[in-house]
Amino acid sequence: MFKKTVLGVLSAAVVVSGLGLGNVWAEASPPGHGGKPDQPGPPPHAGPKPGKEQVDNVIYMIPDGFSAGYNVNYRHYKEDDVPVWDSFLTGMMMTHSNDNPITDSAAAGTAMSTGIKTNNGMLGLDPDGNELETILEAAHKEGKSTGLVATSTITHATPAAFASHVSSRNNQEEIARQYIEEGTVDVLFGGGMDFFLPETEGGRQPERNLIEEALLEGYQVVQDRHGLLELEEGRVLGLFADNAMAPELHRGETEEPSLGEMTSTAIDLLSQEEDGFFLMVEGSQIDWAGHDNDAAWAMSDTEAFEDAVSAAIDFAKEDENTLVIVAGDHDTGGMTLGGYNSKGTDVGLLRDVTATGAYMAGQLNADRSNVREVVEAYTSIKLTDSEVERVREARTPRITINQIVSDYAGVGWSTTGHTGIEVPIFAYGAGSELLTGMVDNTDVPKAIAEAYGITLGNE
Repeated sequence: MFKKTVLGVLSAAVVVSGLGLGNVWAEASPPGHGGKPDQPGPPPHAGPKPGKEQVDNVIYMIPDGFSAGYNVNYRHYKEDDVPVWDSFLTGMMMTHSNDNPITDSAAAGTAMSTGIKTNNGMLGLDPDGNELETILEAAHKEGKSTGLVATSTITHATPAAFASHVSSRNNQEEIARQYIEEGTVDVLFGGGMDFFLPETEGGRQPERNLIEEALLEGYQVVQDRHGLLELEEGRVLGLFADNAMAPELHRGETEEPSLGEMTSTAIDLLSQEEDGFFLMVEGSQIDWAGHDNDAAWAMSDTEAFEDAVSAAIDFAKEDENTLVIVAGDHDTGGMTLGGYNSKGTDVGLLRDVTATGAYMAGQLNADRSNVREVVEAYTSIKLTDSEVERVREARTPRITINQIVSDYAGVGWSTTGHTGIEVPIFAYGAGSELLTGMVDNTDVPKAIAEAYGITLGNE
């Protein structure tokens, strides 16, 4: 339940109770390899050309952990349709960080927001600890409204890379403080209420109540779907869960908005600024599903992300002065459409899965004697005796459940961590020609600056 003290601050808010999932999935960072990767990348773009403005607005959409493997599986998951982004594929993107061929989300987010490579774990800083300007901050300086949307905590690595500067991504308390103190973000939608409340009120801030400070700074504060959908204008801090928001598979058990609803509302609010806007939207939990090898969670959260992309494209088509970019920050799990499988390939059966593997594992009793009943209650799969025994003996039952489900679907995985493969990049609207062929993740914010006709101050 949200902290009761919030009620004293938010008289109009509805308290969300009974989130009940009890699980928080944190992105795992890969171990360091040491040394700078010998991957020079393609020639950089010529850089921003102030005065040659092509667009007023940019909507930068990041399906965390998403790669070509996810895309092919999602195409089969949809069955009779293709992903909305397929029609505007422009190229592939390299993802390595400064100190590792396999990036984490902090280094990837920093590259994608500043145009500069940094070390894994660092946000908004170069490898020497010097502060970098982000494309969101550059847009704010030009008078544009700005927003961040995520289904993780809003202080998690990817959104934080656009509006904070910390040496460790784990310092979410400091990230929250920087959001409110700097005031460069007009709309913040996601989870993470705990990081804005003081410890005395059940939160994570040592002393300060950042909710009260946000109200004093002119933010409206909302904490459920009803509050979100009633917004009409102004600056808003929307915190819809104490920690991360629910996976899409379980969102119906909460009062949380969908990613599509958060995206549409953010666009409605930000587009009221006559000088244009910058919005970053993250489908955060595609990555977490990959870490768990949970194909059903990955596909359902990809579907929720596609709804958000559709909202962005609909706006861009009507506005005709908006650039939409879709690109994952890295691959997670090495997802494939998986090899020769004795059970065949039926990605569509993932639509029958109604719970994450973590949730199913949480329903097992102490001796795991109810494996068959639990799995069959949330999937269409009839487990064999040997599969039941695999789960009963598993060190990490959620992973084993997920791998069995993936096996029936024909989905393969190579790891529970990140990989270093390139990811597809999609772009729609004026300026999309700036992101074609093989690009580096550092090219994206430079292309955005060029499309805006502004300067990003890290050259």
